[in-house]
Amino acid sequence: MGGRVYNKLVRDRIPEIIEADGNTCTTETLSDKQYMEMLDVKLNEELAEYQESKSLEELADLLEVMRAVVRARGWTWEQLEQVRKEKAIQRGGFEKKILLKEVVERTPA
Repeated sequence: MGGRVYNKLVRDRIPEIIEADGNTCTTETLSDKQYMEMLDVKLNEELAEYQESKSLEELADLLEVMRAVVRARGWTWEQLEQVRKEKAIQRGGFEKKILLKEVVERTPA
């Protein structure tokens, strides 16, 4: 009967689910600093999982971690959405599928 070491940030109900399956787990509550560090790790993990699977479920997981990052940094989802809208107005979105291939810089006169 061996254990498996994870040392990763998990959703709030995961320990409860593990124990409901008859298993035991060891957890700890992270400090704010550790939490921010682990959220960054989790963002990368979820992005990699989405890139591999291209599934809606993995994209939803990525969004959930993004929501946690927004809250942890003291922002609101509305603030994030406002910044997104402003950038879309100023620089556009990605609907036109433009691939920038090269920029030739003009020489100074």
